[in-house]
Amino acid sequence: MSTSEIDASVQAELNRLRESIDNIDAAVVHMLAERFKATQQVGRLKADHRLPPADPARETRQIARLRQLAQSANLDPAFAEKLLNFIIAEVIRHHERIADEAGNGTGSDPGTGTSAGA
Repeated sequence: MSTSEIDASVQAELNRLRESIDNIDAAVVHMLAERFKATQQVGRLKADHRLPPADPARETRQIARLRQLAQSANLDPAFAEKLLNFIIAEVIRHHERIADEAGNGTGSDPGTGTSAGA
């Protein structure tokens, strides 16, 4: 079935829902951008004070917190944890780069430890 064969009212509803999804996607991207601005500041602070890029204790707390938030929002906690782990890995990569640029040599070995992204 092509889109030209879909009932007009169904197509209108589909378009409305997709527009909502597009708006949510835009909001998610903007929220992630704000999060990464904050974590970049954390990375600079860590580099300035020769702190390690990763903070496994914070990661553990953040994952537990996010899983609880996901559950209360009727979102699969395992999915939320996977998403946070993906974000955390990117944050650590940024923190390691900032530390390397600062010449601190505090970057962790790849694959060791993680951080809750700040």
